[in-house]
Amino acid sequence: MAIARTTVHRDLLRVFVLTLVSLFAIPAATLAFTEYALRSQDADFLQSVEKRIAANTRMSAEDKAGTLEFYRGHPLSKACDATAPEDRDFHDKVCSPYAMQWQFHWADRAAIWTIGLGAALLAAALVLGALAFANRGLRYASFVAGWRLMTVSSAVEVVLQSAMLVWLSFWLTAFFWHSYYIKLIALAGIAAGAAVFYAIYTLFKKLPSGNEIEGELIAQADAPRLWERIRQLAGRVKTAPPDQIVAGIDTNFFVTEAPCEVRGQALHGRTLFVSIPLLRVLDQTEADAVLAHELAHLGGGDTRSSAALGPKLLQFDQYTWKMRGGGLTIVAHYLLRLYRMIFAFALARDSREREYKADRVAAGLTAPHAIVQSLIKISAYASYRNDVERQLFAQNREHDGALGIAGFVADGLPPYARSAAFIEAMKTADVPHPYDTHPPLLERMRNVGHHVAESGYGAIVATAPQASWADEIETARAIEGRLWSDYEQRFVQNHELSLAYRYEPATEEERAVVLRHFPPVGFALKNGNRIDVSYAGLHPSADGSSTIAWDEVKGLAYKDSSFGDTLVVTHHDKGMLGARTTKVKLAGLGKQKENFKAAAGHYWQRHQIMRAQQRQPPAAPDDASSD
Repeated sequence: MAIARTTVHRDLLRVFVLTLVSLFAIPAATLAFTEYALRSQDADFLQSVEKRIAANTRMSAEDKAGTLEFYRGHPLSKACDATAPEDRDFHDKVCSPYAMQWQFHWADRAAIWTIGLGAALLAAALVLGALAFANRGLRYASFVAGWRLMTVSSAVEVVLQSAMLVWLSFWLTAFFWHSYYIKLIALAGIAAGAAVFYAIYTLFKKLPSGNEIEGELIAQADAPRLWERIRQLAGRVKTAPPDQIVAGIDTNFFVTEAPCEVRGQALHGRTLFVSIPLLRVLDQTEADAVLAHELAHLGGGDTRSSAALGPKLLQFDQYTWKMRGGGLTIVAHYLLRLYRMIFAFALARDSREREYKADRVAAGLTAPHAIVQSLIKISAYASYRNDVERQLFAQNREHDGALGIAGFVADGLPPYARSAAFIEAMKTADVPHPYDTHPPLLERMRNVGHHVAESGYGAIVATAPQASWADEIETARAIEGRLWSDYEQRFVQNHELSLAYRYEPATEEERAVVLRHFPPVGFALKNGNRIDVSYAGLHPSADGSSTIAWDEVKGLAYKDSSFGDTLVVTHHDKGMLGARTTKVKLAGLGKQKENFKAAAGHYWQRHQIMRAQQRQPPAAPDDASSD
């Protein structure tokens, strides 16, 4: 727990430092450069004026003194600020629009304003985050205000800093070396233009906010006793019962008032999700405690606030991470991320308080031991199922047919609960992360006043329920069959893709798996030549070139040229003048260029993952690894 908190505090500090860098690095560099340049120009200009006046034989001593006094009181850096009538001529001569002095003046001002904007945004993030901590009622309003302020202002930051970067790409070299580089300016301009477009486009783009639940609806006719029991519990909690019940195979229970979708059907109002596998391990009293806990969230207004806030959190998160992938838009990413982290701490603290309250309500309606035993069973089932699936996924061979995960977990859980490994697993099963919405098991026991020693966990988990609410759902087995079939099909597909990355391959069977996901890709070149990319390497046909195996490749660099593009392959071994390289001619690749670069990078990455996997020590054999 201490390690988790230390890690998060370190992450928060890291994001805070990166926020400072992203907000202030470019404007601070611009300000430092413009201030230095303006001071240098002031000194050079005054020195030049003094020389000209001293050399002027037609001016009287009095005129020379007056002129020198004027220019000493009117440095070049202040010309654009000189707006008095007597200074108009000086202003117009020195600070005409787009002239050098005009550019440096406004770049200096823009840098100061951008630093001020960054400081204001940082302060706003901290203040709005503090409001979320201080008052639950203000949380929604503070986040909506922060969401609008941060997203719009961060886009403004991208525009301002992108403009500064382009300006610096010209003036840094022009000022210090009296030269400029078209390629440097072009690169900065392209990066800046792309960042500005991406930031503004993403700001106004409607991001998806779907909330799909994997499960099936339970009609009242299919589980009349369960529906009646839920209505009774809702009445005792003093809240309206759910409008619909959705049953699934996930290892949790939850309620929501957010619009959601189940098997293509849109749902509105109050939705209760129940896990059929968990209902099978809970007796009816334990399940009642869990259901009462969830209904307490409905009665406390938790789901209503979550329904309002949830979609906005999702959209904010999507916008934040899109800002990380837009090049220069990274300047906006870390501010948004910092605000989200602060808000997440506030949400986590409030969520823990709500969990404690819901536990107390459930304990009062059923019994303290019922809610504690349900928590132990749910934690044990989720931990064991996760372990089983992890071991199945780690297997280095294809899975044939149905996996039977449900039956394997159900049959293996009681003996697992009696094993020495079980207590150790339970010690870490509920170790909280500061972002977790649920408190640890021991704290929840103290909250309801019922403690179970670790030595007693196994007996609770191994005890089969005499009656469960799953038995009262007529369609439960059919629903489980369909959902587990879909789930295991996806599991097998993902596992096979993982094997395609893991295999070298060493056998024909392994080769078939790799080829299904990484078939050879060919690209036609000039003069009938071609280059093929496969899991084994690059296969150019021009000039009698031999295959370049991926094991030989340390790096790839694509070089554009009007005389024909080239792929520069850097090898691991050394040549006469440093790292050995091979140049593969790609004349005639044309419009296939991007596809070729994507394929070469993708297949090379596969090979690196495969070699890294081979360097890992083999996993210890385990009973749960068999089908």
